[in-house]
Amino acid sequence: QVQLVESGGGSVQAGGSLRLSCAASGYTSRMVCMAWFRQAPGKERGRVAHIYRRSGSTNLTDSVKGRFTISQDNTKNTLYLEMNSLKPEDTAMYYCAAATSALLSCYTDSAYTYWGQGTQVTVSS
Repeated sequence: QVQLVESGGGSVQAGGSLRLSCAASGYTSRMVCMAWFRQAPGKERGRVAHIYRRSGSTNLTDSVKGRFTISQDNTKNTLYLEMNSLKPEDTAMYYCAAATSALLSCYTDSAYTYWGQGTQVTVSS
């Protein structure tokens, strides 16, 4: 089992910045990749970014490229999402997720079987 706890959400004005953190515990050695997802009211949850645990290779969705950065500190078992130049459309509940299967691609949303409780990000115009 892997437990994930997010922190760092809040309310900011457009153009502002926030840094989300996700502390992982439990069988963290089994994690293959970690990701940030978000879900706005009335919309489906979507993956914002993911990072490979061992290589550190990252991928971000087009709408956040150049503004968001995903990173990790494996010594602290912590995942980060640095969010700059925030826009009102970034408003959502942000979730941290982890995948432990080496058989599924980190690009596959169903690979993520462990989830945090979420942290709210609200961007006002």
